[in-house]
Amino acid sequence: MNAPPPALAHHFTPGAPPTVIFLPGYASDMTGAKALALEAWARGAGRAFVRFDYRGCGASGGNFADQRLADWRDDVLAIIDGTIGPVVLVGSSMGGWLMLLAALARPDRVVALVGIAAAPDFTDWGFTTDEKMTILTEGRIERANPYGPAPTLYTRAFWSSGEALRLMAGMIAVDVPVRLIHGMADPDVPYLRSVRLAELLRSADVQTTLIKDGDHRLSRPSDIAVLIRTIEELVA
Repeated sequence: MNAPPPALAHHFTPGAPPTVIFLPGYASDMTGAKALALEAWARGAGRAFVRFDYRGCGASGGNFADQRLADWRDDVLAIIDGTIGPVVLVGSSMGGWLMLLAALARPDRVVALVGIAAAPDFTDWGFTTDEKMTILTEGRIERANPYGPAPTLYTRAFWSSGEALRLMAGMIAVDVPVRLIHGMADPDVPYLRSVRLAELLRSADVQTTLIKDGDHRLSRPSDIAVLIRTIEELVA
């Protein structure tokens, strides 16, 4: 793997192509259960794998509050450009939005996509009208974080960038195999979002797996087993 921008912390597991790249969700990092489980799987399977932190997140440089969705898309592209050969992108929540943007930007490199509770366009549907007005007038909002003690920050710069990069107004020109996994008990991203995404993708090779009791993170051993089986079938 070539060196990505110095500010991007990353871990590369060498192995056979295609390289599997894990894209975390919003305000998340590369130390989550799914990223580490996939790294362990890749090491055992002899598969090339990359996990990394977006700028301003985890161990990467930069200030979180300064980042836009477009910046994190560019981080994904930098990681892709730093690898050799075809790649499979595995995007969790916001990472599922970034994987679509990256596939559109690098159609010659991305050979398959796996979305985990993918959340494209969440700057549109994921905020109330009052929250959007607060972001526009005050430049930021903070929400209670169900996954940690610190509140989750959303800025006007991030929100505006997301609005400019919305995808789900029409057909999405992605032609590679796509697998979407979503928990039907997800309190953050309604599972019908994945159903609608499957409809809009131009690819004919799209499959959606719904886990009836699955939450947003899908980090239980049984959920991760579904994820690994899905990736194994794609790279076989």
